[in-house]
Amino acid sequence: MNYGKQSVEKKLRTANSKTRKYSAKVFLAFLKSLFVLFLFCGILAASIGFGMVKGIIDNAPEVDIATIVPNEYATTVYDSAGNVTETLVTAGSNREEATYEELPKNLVNAFVAYEDSRFWQHNGIDPRSIMRAVRGVLTGDSSAGGGSTITQQLIKNSVFGGGMEKSFGERLERKMQEWFLAVKLDGIMSKEQIITNYLNTINLGNNSLGVKVAARRYFNKEISDLTLSECAVLAGITQNPSKFNPITGQKANSDKQKVILQYLHDQGYISSEEEDEALADDVYSRIQNVDIVTKETSTPYSYFTDELVEQVKEAMKEQLGYTDTQAHNMLYSGGLSIYTTQDPHIQSIVDEEVGNPSNYTAAKYSIEYRLSVTHRDGNTVHYSEESLKRYHKDIGDSGYDGLYNSEEEIQNDINGYKASIIQEGDTILGERLQKTLQPQASFVIMDQKTGQVKAISGGRGEKTASLTLNRATNTLRQPGSTFKIITAFAPAIDTGSATLGTVYYDSVYTIGNKTFSNWYKSGYQGYSSIRDGIIYSMNIVAVRCLMETVTPQLGVEYARNFGITSLRDTDYNPALALGGITDGVSNLELTSAYATIANGGLYTKPTFFTRILDHDGKILIDNTPETHRVLKDSTAFLLTDAMAGSMESSRKFSQGNSGPSSTSTAANIPGMSNAGKSGTTTGNNDIWFVGYTPYYTAGIWAGYDSNQKLTSQNGGTSFHKVLWRKIMSRVHEGMSDPGFPVPDSIETANICRKSGKLAVSGICNNDPRGNAIYTEYFARGTVPTDVCNIHVRATVCSVSHRLPTPYCPERTTAIFLVLPPGEEGTTDDSAFAMPGYCTIHSANSVIIPPGGDTDSPDSDYGPGYGPGYGPPGSGSAGQGQWPGSGY
Repeated sequence: MNYGKQSVEKKLRTANSKTRKYSAKVFLAFLKSLFVLFLFCGILAASIGFGMVKGIIDNAPEVDIATIVPNEYATTVYDSAGNVTETLVTAGSNREEATYEELPKNLVNAFVAYEDSRFWQHNGIDPRSIMRAVRGVLTGDSSAGGGSTITQQLIKNSVFGGGMEKSFGERLERKMQEWFLAVKLDGIMSKEQIITNYLNTINLGNNSLGVKVAARRYFNKEISDLTLSECAVLAGITQNPSKFNPITGQKANSDKQKVILQYLHDQGYISSEEEDEALADDVYSRIQNVDIVTKETSTPYSYFTDELVEQVKEAMKEQLGYTDTQAHNMLYSGGLSIYTTQDPHIQSIVDEEVGNPSNYTAAKYSIEYRLSVTHRDGNTVHYSEESLKRYHKDIGDSGYDGLYNSEEEIQNDINGYKASIIQEGDTILGERLQKTLQPQASFVIMDQKTGQVKAISGGRGEKTASLTLNRATNTLRQPGSTFKIITAFAPAIDTGSATLGTVYYDSVYTIGNKTFSNWYKSGYQGYSSIRDGIIYSMNIVAVRCLMETVTPQLGVEYARNFGITSLRDTDYNPALALGGITDGVSNLELTSAYATIANGGLYTKPTFFTRILDHDGKILIDNTPETHRVLKDSTAFLLTDAMAGSMESSRKFSQGNSGPSSTSTAANIPGMSNAGKSGTTTGNNDIWFVGYTPYYTAGIWAGYDSNQKLTSQNGGTSFHKVLWRKIMSRVHEGMSDPGFPVPDSIETANICRKSGKLAVSGICNNDPRGNAIYTEYFARGTVPTDVCNIHVRATVCSVSHRLPTPYCPERTTAIFLVLPPGEEGTTDDSAFAMPGYCTIHSANSVIIPPGGDTDSPDSDYGPGYGPGYGPPGSGSAGQGQWPGSGY
């Protein structure tokens, strides 16, 4: 080292160099800046990290007891006796809530021991479990276990929808919020509440959510009755409900069960003896047996429930403002309690009788057939029963109507059909054959006072699916003569335009190019009243009443007030009186229309449920049905009295000759007041009977789904009335008969049955064929004031049978009928003149004598001369009776 003077001076010059000093300052400034930058970045990073964590925490969903409790539960349906009839459930909602007190200790311990051993000690998160899980991830040890506590899993299931994030960032964000919320939840909810909600939330396979439903699904027992081995089975499912399903994944679940029992023993929950006993239990055999029974007994919804579903959805949309989707979700996953109007006793009677083959005079089958074939040329063709009809036409089978006598006959026909289609090299892609019993029937019974539907049947034969064709509620069929009451007679009487005694002349009746005829073969019956028209279902009387008194417009208006919603503007025509309408009616609406008459004229919309409670037991809908008055109580009684007469013994026309019978006698219930009306369409495609007692109103329809005609060979047209009588007789067993009370708005008067006016003593009662005077019911104030002008006393020449001249050798005085202008010769009236008599023209009318040739039908008098015609004390002549035809 040089310590010389020069060296020292050099060093001093270097130390005092401005450049050296500047460089040192620059370097020091750089270091300071770098330190500040690092410090800033560190603070910035910490701030950003803190902000991000705070933002994640701040964005965490709110959590409280209400949000943690599962909100998707199955809906339970109860009948009027409080019995559970159905469980409405969709995927993700088959859950029933269990309380902590219901949970067996072994079940709680099994889940805690395996899922979260420190559950009772930690504050929502378990740092030990988290570190163990992290270590397992880093080392690749999949057996190390997860880091989530039961509290975290509850939050994941209830708040985060099960944790289905796709990216790592989303999973990290959810996990941080989960930790935060777990600590928060642990502070506001007891451990018992947390474990209870967790066990009510978890998915346990086979659409079983929560341990309560799973206990029934796998073991067919209530949760409180589970054994130790069964508890361990359930605890082993939740980690992977598909893999560890005890039905389809028995081996995997069994291995898991052993592990869980070992955990229970190691953690001091069970003894070695209890562990060995549980391991020895053949629990999986029981599970398989329960599964077989469950599948065998699984049934589709009943027809009542099918309609209930529609009614509840509509009520939710109308009363709660729900959309279709909201109503559907609430119904199937809202955990509702729906209390229905269904009477289990009545429903069982309806099901038994409608399903009883002995109640039908024919057993046929119709089919729905689908066949898809790819032919060898590569062309794919889809065949149906329509193609089958063309096949029969091609082979010259003109008598084929789509009906079969047996299942064997169906299969033989299908085999022949397929043989005509399929050639070598063709491939069948799919084939489906569905057989349906025919003729079909539907039945509705309701309490007319409350509008509550007590039972329905939407068809006979096995019901194979839910929400299928319901012939009782959503099928429209032509109502036939049942509409005479609704559209013609009820409006005429209710408006005061007519009475039960008002007469119309039954003869050839043509409107435009349409000529109307009656259903019976005995010709026209001359003067006939509305009472006659109801009892004998007289077409001409109904049509003339509609066209001459009511008008089709008013008839449609009344029908709509009766609750018939299927009428169109094209139904303003004469056929309305006979049920000849565009679309037809449903059994439910037609039955409720007649229930209006049974209820004194007050319409009550038919209901299938009384109230709906939400999952918490609060009333969601209190179903008070809508009502409105359609008829005066006097009108309702008058119609009831006439329809009650139609159900009594059939009456012939006077003097024992042919004529129509009453149409409802086959439905008459012994020992119980009843009234009703039958209906048969012109082609015998639809047959109806709707009637009521003081207690219930019921309607039955029968026919073929594809509108084949009912004939004596394939069912006949009267079996439905017998079926109605059988059902209603059983329903009313043991009930007293209060009758149909006469309201104060009713009075009586003696009238002439041929004119509907006040009877003339000495004229109307001196008719050679019987007393034409009877007592009729009237709405107060509508008793006729005019006297009979149909019966006249006249003197004629005994030789010429014409009005006498001064040269007449002998004269005869008798009672004659006056015919309407232009009616001479259009009915059988002219056959009732005395031998050799001619008709006599007087004041533009025709008069004929009412005696004479007893070999011809006495149809000028029309129906009503049998005993008991009209109200008690009518003074009717006692003529003979004849059996009813069953119409």
